[in-house]
Amino acid sequence: MSSDSDLGFFVLLVRKGSLSAAAQELNLSPPAVSKRLAKLEDRLGVRLLNRTTRRISMTSEGEAYYQSAIQIMREIEELEERVSNASETPSGLLRINATFGFGREYVAPVIAEFSHLYPEVEVQLLLTDAPMNMVEEGIDLGIRFGGLPNSRIRARKLLGNRRFLCAAPAYIEKHGMPRSLSDLINHNCIILRQDNDVYDVWKMQRGQQSETVKVHGTLSSNDGEIALGWVMDGLGIMLRSEWDISRHVKAGRLRLVLPQYAHVDADIYAVYPERHNLSAKVRIFIDFLHRELRKNTTDNALR
Repeated sequence: MSSDSDLGFFVLLVRKGSLSAAAQELNLSPPAVSKRLAKLEDRLGVRLLNRTTRRISMTSEGEAYYQSAIQIMREIEELEERVSNASETPSGLLRINATFGFGREYVAPVIAEFSHLYPEVEVQLLLTDAPMNMVEEGIDLGIRFGGLPNSRIRARKLLGNRRFLCAAPAYIEKHGMPRSLSDLINHNCIILRQDNDVYDVWKMQRGQQSETVKVHGTLSSNDGEIALGWVMDGLGIMLRSEWDISRHVKAGRLRLVLPQYAHVDADIYAVYPERHNLSAKVRIFIDFLHRELRKNTTDNALR
């Protein structure tokens, strides 16, 4: 729904987090946005937002209005899409969320090709280190790794993926090659952080047998590319997806550590909020992404 409506205006305002950011998005002045908000509150007879010069926060009435507005806007969008999809021509805004590394290397090029074929679709690619809340942030499609977050999310598998232990030849030459998972305790392991969680417990699988090891190290980051750069500089061992390291392994820049082990719960999915009818723009893009990813990653498997 357009921000021309009061519902669309209020949802945009909450998502932007400030009057000035909303004003910039709407190409209005902050006083004009403030005046429109006041007019909406006067009409409803309640205060929806607490505001200061820098930020806004919802009142309890504002929270209720915001949640209902999202639901109503979704229902109107689905109604309009059911009517317009008779022609099966995708159009409108498509908001996609992906991680930084995979989004830059694989999703962005696919979007470029898709945009040539379907110029009526406006695509917004939002890259984050942690998945966004799809409903609250108005995300149509997310790219996720591993298990699904909850039962209200639908998914389609795009690619099989595993995570392997890897290190630079220089690190192996200096510190030796681990012979077992327990040997990792004596090595510098580079650790990823996400959503304030530290992923320092690595669950690995060898055939049908699972083993877990708690690792430690002097370096950690919430950015996978930074962490991979440290690995390639010879600073430690990392657990990383094969799509990201396969080219480096094949070029000799990285070596697999304990290659008989892999973290297997890492497949790549396209996920979307549960709906009765999937819009043409989302459905056609998922089909296109699935086809292009499989074509572009055919040679990326490590074993």
